[in-house]
Amino acid sequence: MIASTRRDTLRLIGGATATALAAPALAQGKRKIAVGALRFTSHSGSFIAFERGYFADQGLEVELKFFQAAQPMAVAIASGDIDYAVTAISGGLVSLADKGASKVIGGASSEEPGIDGQKILASDAAFQAGLTAPAALGGKTFGMTTAGSSFHYVGSKIAAAEGVEMSFKPLQKVGAIIGALKTGQIDAWSIVPHIAKPLAGSGAVHIIGTVADYVPDYQITTVFTSARNAAEERGMTSDFLQAFSRGVADYNAAMIARSGGDAGVDAMVDLIHKYVYTDRPREKAAPSIINGTMRINEGAALNIASVRDQLAWFQAENLVDADITLETLLDTSYVEILGA
Repeated sequence: MIASTRRDTLRLIGGATATALAAPALAQGKRKIAVGALRFTSHSGSFIAFERGYFADQGLEVELKFFQAAQPMAVAIASGDIDYAVTAISGGLVSLADKGASKVIGGASSEEPGIDGQKILASDAAFQAGLTAPAALGGKTFGMTTAGSSFHYVGSKIAAAEGVEMSFKPLQKVGAIIGALKTGQIDAWSIVPHIAKPLAGSGAVHIIGTVADYVPDYQITTVFTSARNAAEERGMTSDFLQAFSRGVADYNAAMIARSGGDAGVDAMVDLIHKYVYTDRPREKAAPSIINGTMRINEGAALNIASVRDQLAWFQAENLVDADITLETLLDTSYVEILGA
């Protein structure tokens, strides 16, 4: 189980990185910003906005910076290394918001009925030993990046719903979790479908459940920035969200509504492949990219009911201070709020 010092660790992260943030520089009439992302299809809104010139249309000169987990992105926002990012809510992000360093300003990917979502996985060794459904997770080891990560939250919600106890193993990076699952060093994990399905297809991992059955309407990822940008750079923040939302609309139209037919899907896969599964040939990457199609919230709308539940869990687990409010974490002035 996670050591009792985990809350102190998250506080130290927040305190060490809650520094003053410099305003983005102006260059050749455009505002320079850095945007953080993971190489997941769920981050496609940023990729599309970049590739199709939507950021440029808003007067933004964007540099994309890539990370391997949510918490380092939160730290990068606080330190000023990036200006905007899309990632899951983590204990570190909440602690940084409490220090006045960050704000969630919108929503990104979410679980939605009728659309394929995150999967619960078991290693082949655990599966052969009887872990064929989430109800059998008692006594098992569940992988996560860090304490207070989205993986920690989801795993805990599954365990609570099934009335079982399991341990969590922090492995820092998604790649390390995948390696541990495939070799049986951990028993279970949950992840988006574009990663889950190929892993299951390899035979080294098995899908044993669906996250939406345990965390319905889960706001998986959010759009966030520094508290300073949210409060003092409202024009730039609105411009970022407008460009990002155009990218999201294109993604949903092509991959979910399929308004452009097969040709539209193919064109979108070509674009996303520049950032996701770049180590694979296009023909091998395409099925995984398509399998990873999940809705991204139109207009960066934010499901506040889901965020409220996540914050309550962090507090119940003693990962963040009990007196942190939604107002501390969120700036709800930019986008439509769902589930209020």
